[in-house]
Amino acid sequence: MFSALKRLLIGQPLKSAELGEQKLNKTKALAILSSDALSSVAYGPEQILIVLITISTAALWYSVPIGVGVLILLLALILSYRQIIFAYPHGGGAYVVSKENLGVNAGLLAGGSLLVDYILTVAVSISAGTDAITSAFPSLHPYNVNIAILLVVAITILNLRGITESASILAYPVYLFILALIILICVGLYKGVTGTVTPEMHAPIGTPVAGITLFMLLKAFASGSSALTGVEAISNAIPNFKDPGPKNASKTLAAMGLLLAILFSGIVYLAYVYGIVPKTQETVVSQIASQTFGRNYMYYIIQGTTAMILVLAANTGYSAFPLLAVNLARDKYIARMFTIRGDRLGYSNGIIFLAIMSIILIIAFKGRTEHLIPLYAVGVFIPFTLAQTGMLVKWVREKPKGWIVKLTVNLIGALISFTVMLIFFITKLGQVWPVFIFLPLIVYTFHKIKKHYEAVGEQLRITTCEPSVEIKGNVMIVPVAGITHVVENSMNYAKSLAPDQIIAVYVAFDREAEKQFQEKWECWQPDVRLVTLHSHYRSIIQPLTKFIDTVEHKANESNFRVTVLIPQFIPKRNWQHILHNQSSLLIRAFLLYRRDLIVTTVPYHLKK
Repeated sequence: MFSALKRLLIGQPLKSAELGEQKLNKTKALAILSSDALSSVAYGPEQILIVLITISTAALWYSVPIGVGVLILLLALILSYRQIIFAYPHGGGAYVVSKENLGVNAGLLAGGSLLVDYILTVAVSISAGTDAITSAFPSLHPYNVNIAILLVVAITILNLRGITESASILAYPVYLFILALIILICVGLYKGVTGTVTPEMHAPIGTPVAGITLFMLLKAFASGSSALTGVEAISNAIPNFKDPGPKNASKTLAAMGLLLAILFSGIVYLAYVYGIVPKTQETVVSQIASQTFGRNYMYYIIQGTTAMILVLAANTGYSAFPLLAVNLARDKYIARMFTIRGDRLGYSNGIIFLAIMSIILIIAFKGRTEHLIPLYAVGVFIPFTLAQTGMLVKWVREKPKGWIVKLTVNLIGALISFTVMLIFFITKLGQVWPVFIFLPLIVYTFHKIKKHYEAVGEQLRITTCEPSVEIKGNVMIVPVAGITHVVENSMNYAKSLAPDQIIAVYVAFDREAEKQFQEKWECWQPDVRLVTLHSHYRSIIQPLTKFIDTVEHKANESNFRVTVLIPQFIPKRNWQHILHNQSSLLIRAFLLYRRDLIVTTVPYHLKK
């Protein structure tokens, strides 16, 4: 039943030879890998206004020069990451750049920041998408968290079906969003030019504002810079592009930067022209659309496409997180399970892990986007800064042709990224302080995992001088629950392996049953030793594992190997298996990861 459900949701498995067909062209890649950056125009400008409104409504005109500053930062990042794409055509982005040029710890700091950032990408995008839905339908506000979790599950299933299939489906909403916002911006600008929007709706640019400080402006700039999250995703996902990968990736990056600049500047300007004030129950984009078109069909198209791209922006995380995890896993800093491709040739373990962590964050923060964005943004600017600094070191060390220009581009990018990162830490310390705890813990965990893999590899390597342990014999333990064909099948299998000793173990709950079973066993299998264990508290696992511990300890002293054979019968219908084998499954689960112990099941298939 599970297999049938899996096939229904995910589809039929793909052959490894079909991997080349799963690559993305520029059109699909722009939709999948740029959805995070493009969707941030739905909440980036709003974050600027949330800071400025704490001073006064007159201070909202500062959103225009702050928006210009964000666009300058965007240009620097686009040029910098374009150089990273060509310098490191196999992907890896900030992690690979930092590790190779600044050292292992810098690379792990960048990699850890990006892993957390991609988790936050999903949580923030889904939460923001849910906000857009509930802005249009206020009666759904109490169900924000539930809606967000359902959306995470849906997009996870879509990504498990494979990157090409998900891209084919998700590209349409992304381009529809771009078209809808361009129409909104054009109509809004037309109304501003024709005088439909009165000047009284906003304070003129340059109006003196009492109480405005450099600290508040920097805080607003840092908040608005959250619109640049996702810019690095393309450099991480170069392996997902059709050949030539770097060339297609750089063109996609340029297209994304241009679209993001147009949409961001348009929303910031319209918010200023209309005198939009941020509200708890309605997003800034919703207010702009309402002012421009009224609550008609066009308003609902804009809200619908905004909600869709905010939800689908999570797909950037689903595309980039597994590839970054693969790079870390190949370097043995996280579990190797992240390098395994699933049925549809995607890195399904990374996709599922990302979904689980995102749901935990959504529940913990109750789906409140504004509480997640500061952590989200600071997690981006740390790898931004490290990547640009790493490229500086690379150009100085290698001095390729035209390296002065390349050095200048990365220097500007590094300085701006570092400045924004400092602004975040200074102005939003109360919200981003967890970074100082979890990032060192993540780097420490990376090192512990690496140390573990190296220690295991050293012991497994046959070139070491350590002699192999001589195994003198084998003891087989067979837990039995009665005298049946299932037990007989297991005993015959045990005897066929010719062990030195077979021990059948029976756990009894009362003395009379224990005595009766001993008598029956003596008649049925007199050549096999039977050990009966009396369980005062009707537990099978506890007395059995205690007995196995005792046997294993004595066997290890004599260099004997202990094997546990668990009898099991297989019904004709797979779903009935769990109804009849609860004890067998529990025993196997408790013993499976024990050291120096071989655990296996001996199946007996029913014919009817």
